Amino acid sequence: MFLHVPLTLEERNLLSVAYKNQIGARRASWRIVTSIEAKQVSINRQDRVDNLKVYRTKIEEELNATCEDILKILTDDIIPFVAEEKEEKFECLVFYYKMKADYYRYLAEFSTGASHDKATADAKASYDEASEIAKENLATTHPIRLGLALNNSVFYFEIMTDPSMACSIAQDAFDQAIKDLDNVSEESYRDSTLIMQLLRDNLSLWKESANETDKNAED
Repeated sequence: MFLHVPLTLEERNLLSVAYKNQIGARRASWRIVTSIEAKQVSINRQDRVDNLKVYRTKIEEELNATCEDILKILTDDIIPFVAEEKEEKFECLVFYYKMKADYYRYLAEFSTGASHDKATADAKASYDEASEIAKENLATTHPIRLGLALNNSVFYFEIMTDPSMACSIAQDAFDQAIKDLDNVSEESYRDSTLIMQLLRDNLSLWKESANETDKNAED
């Protein structure tokens, strides 16, 4: 039960880690089961496919329940009560909207039809909201702003299947941060540079897909 008061930094991080641990294991299980299921379908082992489908459905139910739980908490119990006078107000808002977007993205990963479309639209809206606040109020080297760009670019690559936009978001965040790297605080330097490395790694992987997409569009 939440008391509708702003969370401290420690409470915020504990909430994030708790749900990340809970969702992470199930996302990994879902990917493994889905991969095995597809392989069994390809070799026409319907008996195994039926059993795997039951297990996959159970994982999806747990994923859905976890996502819906944290999304309700964020929407009803946390975001409306971010203190206006807190110095880190905008940092908190970016953190929470990013978190909302991430869990809508997780829903979009396994949902289908109208549910997939809604989760995708909600994820995009939350990433957009977080990005707008971040660009106006957080330094380009701020770890939360960089983490937002990283996850938003993953959303465009994996869910929106738009490698060009994914690369654009990641490249823009990396380029802006590299310009201001000399001004980053010592306490943020390690986290900022780690996320920048992840952005660069993704760009190396994605640019080939983006180029292929552009080539197919021209054809």
